[in-house]
Amino acid sequence: QVQLVESGGGLVQAGDSLRLSCAASGRTFSTYVMGWFRQAPGKEREFVAAIIRSPTTYYADSVKGRFTISRDNAENTVYLQMNSLKAEDTAVYYCAARIDRPVITVTPSAYPYWGQGTQVTVSS
Repeated sequence: QVQLVESGGGLVQAGDSLRLSCAASGRTFSTYVMGWFRQAPGKEREFVAAIIRSPTTYYADSVKGRFTISRDNAENTVYLQMNSLKAEDTAVYYCAARIDRPVITVTPSAYPYWGQGTQVTVSS
């Protein structure tokens, strides 16, 4: 069982930055595929970014060049640095973990472990 706890959300203005953190349990964190997803009101949950142990990263086109995912295996934590935020980035952001295969996927159902979510609101 993997437990995930996000933090760092808040209310910011367009153009500002935020850094989200996700603390994970487990002694083999370095082997987890870690992902960030988001869900806006009335919309489906969508992929934002993911990272594996290499570290290899992958981003949604909508955030590429603005968001950076990173991990600190010593601290069992994954981060999402969000720069140049836009109103359309407003959503609940979720951290997710996949431990079965070291393969990045953008499909939410491939990640069995999820955090509780943290709200990010960007005012225009």
